[in-house]
Amino acid sequence: MVLHDFPVDGGVLSIGGCRAPDLAAAHGTPLLVIDEGRFRRNCRAYLESLRRAYPRSQPIYASKALCTLATCRLAYDEGLHVDVASGGEIYTARRAGIPGRALHFHGNNKTEEELRLALAEGVGRIIVDNFYELELLDRLTREAGMQAAVLLRLTPGIEPHTHRAIQTGGIDSKFGFGLPDGAAQQAVRRALEIPGIALRGFHCHIGSQILDLEPFTLAARTMVEFAAEVRRELDLNVDELNLGGGLGIRYLPEDDPPPIPLFVDHLTDVLRVALVEFGLPEPLLYLEPGRSIVGDAGVTLYTVGAIKAIPGVRTYAAVDGGMFENPRPALYGARYTAVVADRASDPPVQTLAVAGRCCESGDVLIWEAALPALSPGDLLAVFSTGAYTYSMASNYNRFPRPAVVLADGGRSRVVVERETYDDLVRKDRPLA
Repeated sequence: MVLHDFPVDGGVLSIGGCRAPDLAAAHGTPLLVIDEGRFRRNCRAYLESLRRAYPRSQPIYASKALCTLATCRLAYDEGLHVDVASGGEIYTARRAGIPGRALHFHGNNKTEEELRLALAEGVGRIIVDNFYELELLDRLTREAGMQAAVLLRLTPGIEPHTHRAIQTGGIDSKFGFGLPDGAAQQAVRRALEIPGIALRGFHCHIGSQILDLEPFTLAARTMVEFAAEVRRELDLNVDELNLGGGLGIRYLPEDDPPPIPLFVDHLTDVLRVALVEFGLPEPLLYLEPGRSIVGDAGVTLYTVGAIKAIPGVRTYAAVDGGMFENPRPALYGARYTAVVADRASDPPVQTLAVAGRCCESGDVLIWEAALPALSPGDLLAVFSTGAYTYSMASNYNRFPRPAVVLADGGRSRVVVERETYDDLVRKDRPLA
């Protein structure tokens, strides 16, 4: 039996060849388990598909999905560059041994200190988001006597069918230079005036958890049209195009994301057709997946505690995690599928809410989970939790963040240690 592409033997779920109950016994719960083999296969699917379909290309791991020393290194070892969105992510990637030239630096409000760090570390591409950043780079590159290789982030005015909180390409967005209002054209002109900026090309990212190919089609064509406009009006051919990430994964059984090779083939076909139509040479193509690399490689294990039945209303089963280690359901209504890890083959007999343990009524990980009968001490496995869970975790209510382990070939290794109470107060200073 297979659930969410994870094997079940004798009713027991396995992740990376490790039995879920054994992982929980060895490392405690809540526990984020990353199937290392699946992470690597997803990286290879992008790299190999791009090499076949569009050889002049480079995939980039969007590390914000799960930024740890281990995940950054795994992605780089599989041939990907690494997308970073803060000084902390730059620092993490460099500590993982990623060369600066393989980093692509994002962010809608990069600080002067972060840009200085990026220049000092030789970050390969800085994706400029606004005019303020252009002026900062003008001054900082003059002071440093160097040039920064830059892509301009453009907002193409495309709003894919996904939650508004993860739409990033519409007109009303905090990100990028707008195409519809002319800001993008103005940004190109300003970038060309700055001696310390080497304008390499353009970037766009329209959103996240997108299951439909059409928005990607529109984005690719829009970016090519703009590149053609820039060539016509400014006599400038840009050599690089980053079409972002955003491919969705399966959270619920009814979700049907396109496979990575199909997505890559479709996008590169659309791009080539548009390039021919507008008479442009093929640019170096970047894609920056995050969720579709690490999301479905992750499973979170929880121990069930209190169970509260409200007759005629709902039954709550509380677990030892919650919004402090996975805020996605509370932030934007993310939905998940769960099983009892050592009775994964048992048919569901009830629908209940899997509640977290934070002091918030909205701390519910799954509002309607179809599960077998539960008892305190049962081990729950929640699928597709690799992306934007640990990376968005907090210490709300002073809960320590969970451990993260890689599982592969029947062995597990800790890549992020579980926090302790001492960790929670390490930076506190008493009054006396």
